[in-house]
Amino acid sequence: MSGLLSLIGWSFLPTLVTGWAQTVYYGIAIRAGDPKPQLGTPRYAEHRRRIQILVVTLYLAYTIYEADYELQRASSFYADLSVPLHASERDIKSRFRRLAALYHPDKAGSGDSAQTAAVNAYFVHLKTASDTLLDPARRFAYERFGPDMLGWQRCTTIRDFVVRGAQNIIPYYGGAGALMYGLGLLGYLDWGRFERWLVLAVLFVFELHTVTRPGRPALFEKAVNPLLALVANRPPYLPFQAIALARKLSVTMYIAFSQIGPLLAADTSDGQVLVGGRKGLNEEAALSQGLDRLEATARGLDADAGRLLETEMAPFAGSEEVMSTVRGKVKEWLVQNTIRADPMVRDAVGRSFMKRRVDAPAGARGNR
Repeated sequence: MSGLLSLIGWSFLPTLVTGWAQTVYYGIAIRAGDPKPQLGTPRYAEHRRRIQILVVTLYLAYTIYEADYELQRASSFYADLSVPLHASERDIKSRFRRLAALYHPDKAGSGDSAQTAAVNAYFVHLKTASDTLLDPARRFAYERFGPDMLGWQRCTTIRDFVVRGAQNIIPYYGGAGALMYGLGLLGYLDWGRFERWLVLAVLFVFELHTVTRPGRPALFEKAVNPLLALVANRPPYLPFQAIALARKLSVTMYIAFSQIGPLLAADTSDGQVLVGGRKGLNEEAALSQGLDRLEATARGLDADAGRLLETEMAPFAGSEEVMSTVRGKVKEWLVQNTIRADPMVRDAVGRSFMKRRVDAPAGARGNR
């Protein structure tokens, strides 16, 4: 749901990046002295449309890569124990005994406290991983809900864990649906409205099927995981990792619907470009609108600060002597604060403190 909120804030960012990329492209592709396409011409608008599609596509591809990288960096209990997904109870116990012989706190020796604490924490992590995978119900829950299930209290059976996990799934999709509906009413999600709801429904069914079925998702078990092992020699996805990646992909598709969809159907023959998914605005108009909004916001903040200051000074409005004292104190505070904040003054004070004798008795004067 936080990813859907980024759709609004990301409306004008591609325009800025595209403008920079188009300037670089013209500097490379057009020889010096040749005329460059001008703003408002069909050729300029078509170049802008293609470059913006490329910019958004590269960004979305990077977000998918970043999501996959974060999943791999977070690792899993299977990877930490170096056991396969189908490891038996005997294999897990045998592997944990070997790791315990290497990483048991008694093997750490008499190192510093930080090293000892790190060894203890890693051994506790391995013990937690082993205990979780040896319990069938907890192993089922871990594969589908990830390490969050470790904090779920009073869950002992598979049914308990599924019911507890559903309490997180239903509010997530309910909130996502309400947010999409509200953004649609505000006009932010005009293009591909039906496709957005279809993606949300498919994702909900996929996640519900994944967390309730006894087996792992067939798509990842028979296609994605073997392909990753063959091509990239990487550990396979667990169900909770597949769900996290599917959620990220859905947000990526929502952004694609908002940013790429209108560009694919745009007609640039009139020389106008899309800004924020809407036609009829050029760069200068969009920049002017943004500056106007910024100026209005600054004026509003200035007015609020003035009213707040008047409210604070209201009790002293009738006494000129008190007002004069307050003005003097405020002026003195501003001067002192400006002086203390000066880097040269702070550096001089720091050197002065360094020269003081730390071993001198109380009341002694002088430096080293």
